[in-house]
Amino acid sequence: MTGVGAEDDIPLCERKTVTDFCYLLDKSKQLFNGLRDLPQYGHKQWQSYFGRTFDVYTKLWKFQQQHRQVLDNRYGLKRWQIGEVASKIGQLYYHYYLRTSETSYLNEAFSFYSAIRQRSYYHQVNKEDRPELVVKKLRYYARFIVVCLLLNKMDLVKVLVKELSEEIEDYTQRFNTEDQLEWNLVLQEVAAFVEADPLMILNDDNAVVVLSNRLQEGGVPPLEQGMVVGQLTLADALIVGNCNNQVKFSELTIDMFRMLQALEREPVNLATQSSKPGTLEPNEKPAKRENPHKYLLYKPTFSQLYTFLSASFKELPANSVLLVYLSATGVFPTGRSESEGPYDFGGVLTNTNRDVVNGETVQKRNQAQKEMHCLHPGDLFPFTRKPLFIIVDSSNSTAYKNFSNLFGQPLVCLLSPTVYPKSMQDQSQRGSLFTLFLYNPLMGFLSVCGLSSMRYGLWEKAQELLRKVFHDIGQMITSSRVIDQAYLQFYGDEFLRLLMIRFVFCSSALRLHKLFREARSFPESYPPLPKQEMVESSLLQKHVLELAAMLDVQNLFSDGMLDNY
Repeated sequence: MTGVGAEDDIPLCERKTVTDFCYLLDKSKQLFNGLRDLPQYGHKQWQSYFGRTFDVYTKLWKFQQQHRQVLDNRYGLKRWQIGEVASKIGQLYYHYYLRTSETSYLNEAFSFYSAIRQRSYYHQVNKEDRPELVVKKLRYYARFIVVCLLLNKMDLVKVLVKELSEEIEDYTQRFNTEDQLEWNLVLQEVAAFVEADPLMILNDDNAVVVLSNRLQEGGVPPLEQGMVVGQLTLADALIVGNCNNQVKFSELTIDMFRMLQALEREPVNLATQSSKPGTLEPNEKPAKRENPHKYLLYKPTFSQLYTFLSASFKELPANSVLLVYLSATGVFPTGRSESEGPYDFGGVLTNTNRDVVNGETVQKRNQAQKEMHCLHPGDLFPFTRKPLFIIVDSSNSTAYKNFSNLFGQPLVCLLSPTVYPKSMQDQSQRGSLFTLFLYNPLMGFLSVCGLSSMRYGLWEKAQELLRKVFHDIGQMITSSRVIDQAYLQFYGDEFLRLLMIRFVFCSSALRLHKLFREARSFPESYPPLPKQEMVESSLLQKHVLELAAMLDVQNLFSDGMLDNY
């Protein structure tokens, strides 16, 4: 205690206030530090511990609000300490979002982080000769930026990056620290991340319009009378990012960032969120879970990936689907194999701390052995005992064509092109074209057309056409007599329905584009979709050419009806 006068002169009630505050502060730190020991997988084990931690932080936050004057006078409470509590609450909400996939918790994290900045809680830190306090401030900025990116608050991100840059410069000039390069790398990463979108949408005042790519009300072609589809629900998703040299920030590659948003609904209360910290009520969960639960795995080892897969598989509810999204460097078989089994075609790279090789092909010392640090198609066979939906975005995605549905459960693999035209290969660092189509089909279409900016009015017009196209693709899928039943089983889920429709659109658009001439440049699927009545159907080709004409890029596309190959 740093009170005025001798400790004996402090009234008993004020002394008790300080003692209670110290107890809550110590307890909150103890519980917060224990969070890192919780298992990252499994839905049940962590909830009671998170609840206790939230409860203590709720009490701590309210306590310091109610007794601020006593704590200022008798404890010497500094504003950065209040900021530290608010920052921890923001982190709790962010981690609650990661574990539940409920975007409403992102809004709560944002409101606390935003209040720290608005109320200048960390302002005095720069005047103290303690580098560890400045690092707390820098880390707060980095965390706030991640939350803003996930909420598509790009204007604020740019302001925060500028402020962070100034803070880092001040920090490195005042303290001769060894982490200067690390903080400069953080700046470079977030700058590259913000610039990764290939398209700017401009309003009439030439200001950039930021649009959300989460699933919105009415954003999916509805089920219509007479459509016979399955009742399966997407419950769990593993989103894996292990691409060499792809833009990333805070263990999120740009592909992972896009796919996680493609699997979330737009939060209804996003626009009405207040920017003041409110009461914490983490136990008031939405009545129905709006989004599938997700695991985000950045450069996992094989054992990590398999552990998370097993946990998801084990806890998958009845009538539910597990989605596995793999954005990873391809691993190719070396030498010719006499057999053609599920371990003979290579797969995608898993992380290893030794023998890390840059580039696409990972060589082995012994030609006869299979690559160890690789997720082979055969590695996923055990998980086909339950409905499984796989998306592979890789230079060796076609390895997963060689699948076998051993257990008769619904199984679909959507596979990226393995080769892109030379003019588009240099864009891969800013994210894969295939994932871009699955995340935002119009942005993918504009990207292959080389368009980097567009008026908002034309964007809306093109989106309106795409809604019609997607409705027609939905009709094609559900009315086909030769399509594999797995597609119909998955069609009942809105997220999977949209992914399948966007996949068909991507396949059709790339087939008509003049630069995409090789079969390897087209997406594929297992089981194969009927080409003639779907990806090469005259109706869909007509739609693609209609969109190209609207955007004045029809010269980039073949007239499929005359030039069908």
